Amino acid sequence: MLANSCLFYFPFFRSTNPRNVTCSCYANPMTNLKDKIVLITGAGGGFGREMTMQFSAAGCRLFVTDVNDKSVERAAGLAGSSLLGSVVADLGTEQGSMIIEHSCAQMKIIPDVIINNAGVAVTGRLDHVPRNKWELLMQLNLLSPMRLCNLFIPDFIARGHGHFVNISSLAGWIGVDGLSAYCASKFGLRGFGESLAADLEGTGVKVTNVYPSFSQTAILDSEQFGYETPRIVPQRLISDPADVVRNIIEGVQKNQLSVFPDKHARRVHYIKRFAPWLIPMVIRVEGAD
Repeated sequence: MLANSCLFYFPFFRSTNPRNVTCSCYANPMTNLKDKIVLITGAGGGFGREMTMQFSAAGCRLFVTDVNDKSVERAAGLAGSSLLGSVVADLGTEQGSMIIEHSCAQMKIIPDVIINNAGVAVTGRLDHVPRNKWELLMQLNLLSPMRLCNLFIPDFIARGHGHFVNISSLAGWIGVDGLSAYCASKFGLRGFGESLAADLEGTGVKVTNVYPSFSQTAILDSEQFGYETPRIVPQRLISDPADVVRNIIEGVQKNQLSVFPDKHARRVHYIKRFAPWLIPMVIRVEGAD
């Protein structure tokens, strides 16, 4: 592992919390999630599927949404008796967020937690990736979370509490070749979440940004452009989505601003903070098969 090779020379990087390393501007008591209404976008696959199961197990009531009927039905089935509502909404369009907000309004519910999880990736040098692909990526990964937050902020503030959770990425901390559009969207989501947290300070509304590394989800099979042979993520860097989501939930309960939910993300984040000149080497070594 790239971080492991660096850790040999920098032993202080080893001091990782085995569960969850975070940065937080909040000093609040734990949030009890039981009976809280949690809205999850992209609930039918990957992290969304795992979130649906784990938030349900935590006693939450769930409103799930995804891009098509099949995915929504799958998420609704996983939610079981915890399901409060569901809707099909394409967050790659401006109307998608409004459909979700309208559905909640019709049911007369205001979520306690909104998880902006839906997202896509494409790999390739920017000029090799069709423009419509990376523009859709920006719509889904960055603009849709902003739109959804914008729609619910007034209700959250009026009520005096609420929590936005943005699933960014380790690619929101370091730029990686072949991921310029994806990194742009995740850097943007990171900045949006941090600024929004500052805007909402004192209102009772919280923001959590999450920065996972590679995990065993469908995003690993995203489209690639301009490569003679497909790029493959080494298995040693791939985390278990169940562990990642467990740490995300813990971060939400603790009202943490920044959550690095897997070992690789935590180590690279430490290197970025304390020895940023090592990052290019880290990327080269970590990417080697």
